[in-house]
Amino acid sequence: MAVALGIATIFATPGIAQNLLPSWNDGAAKTAIVAFVGRVTAPGGPDFVPELERIAVFDNDGTLWAEQPIYFQIAFALERVKVLAPEHPEWQQKEPFKSVLAGDVKGVMAGGEHALLEIIAATHAGMTTDEFDKTARAWVATAKHPKTDRPYTDMAYQPMLELLAYFRANGFKTFIVSGGGIEFMRAFAENVYGIPPEQVIGSSGKTKFELRDGDPVLVKLPEINFVDDGAGKPVGIQMHIGRRPIAAFGNSDGDLQMLQWTCSRPGLTFCLYVHHTDAEREWAYDRRSSIGGLDKGLDEAAAKGWTVVNMKDDWKSIFKFEAR
Repeated sequence: MAVALGIATIFATPGIAQNLLPSWNDGAAKTAIVAFVGRVTAPGGPDFVPELERIAVFDNDGTLWAEQPIYFQIAFALERVKVLAPEHPEWQQKEPFKSVLAGDVKGVMAGGEHALLEIIAATHAGMTTDEFDKTARAWVATAKHPKTDRPYTDMAYQPMLELLAYFRANGFKTFIVSGGGIEFMRAFAENVYGIPPEQVIGSSGKTKFELRDGDPVLVKLPEINFVDDGAGKPVGIQMHIGRRPIAAFGNSDGDLQMLQWTCSRPGLTFCLYVHHTDAEREWAYDRRSSIGGLDKGLDEAAAKGWTVVNMKDDWKSIFKFEAR
C-alpha cells in the first residue's frame, strides 16, 4: 500500500502532470486539477481520500467527445431508420420518420424529445441486447462525422483522454454518467476511453428475458426504463455506484445536478465544466444552444468557484488528429 501511495503522489506532482497532460495549456484549469489530485492523494494530508472513495464521474456528450451538430446516438438512430425503412412502408407518411427519410434533420429535431424517443424506441426495440451491441459496434466502426469526415471515435477530446488516464494513474475509478443510452455507450467506451461497461451509467429502455429456440436472451422493449439526465444523474450514481463521487465533469445544464451532488459532499471535492468556446477548432455555444446548453450551470460555476475549462485557451489541441 505504501508503494502504491508513493506512486500516486509522484503522478500528482506538477512535473509528471506536465507529461501526462500534454494537451493542456498551463493555466488556472490545469493548476486546479493538479492541485486537487495532489491533495486527495497525499498520505497523511488533511484532504487525503482512500482509493476506494476516489470516484470521478464524467458526462459523455460534449464532455468526453463532441456533440454537435447532433448527439451521435441520434445519428446512429437516424441511420437505423433508413436501414429498417423497407420493413416499415408506413414510415414514408408518418412523422418523425418521414422527415428522417427525407433527410430533414431540422424537421426531426423540431419534434423535440418525444420524436427522438419515438425514433430510438422504433430502431432499438425488438433486438436482443447482443444483437444491439453488435449493431452499435459496427456503426461506430464505420460511421463518419458529417463535419470532419473522421470516425466518430476520433471526435473524443484528447485533453479529456489524458485527464482520464491521469486520474486513473492516481487511484481514481472513472465512470461515465450520461443521458446517452447505456448500451450504446458500452459498445465503445472501453475502446475509446478505457472505461469498462460496468462503469458506464446511462439512460435505458426496458428489457425482458425470453427463450428463443431454447436459448436465453434479453430483448429490448419500446419502453423507457430510466432517463439518466438532469436530476436523474445523482439517482443513477446512487443506484449503480453507491458512493458519492469526489470529482465530477460536465458541459451542460443537464450535468448541473450531478455537479451539485458531488460538490456538496463533505471533504475536498472538484467540479469542472467544459465550456465550448472554440468555433474554429470545434464549436462555440453555451446559453442558447438547443444541444448542450450551458446557462444555469455557468452561473452556478461562477458562484461556487467550480473550474471552467475555456476550450480555446486551455487546450493546446482538441482532437488527436489535429496538427500540432
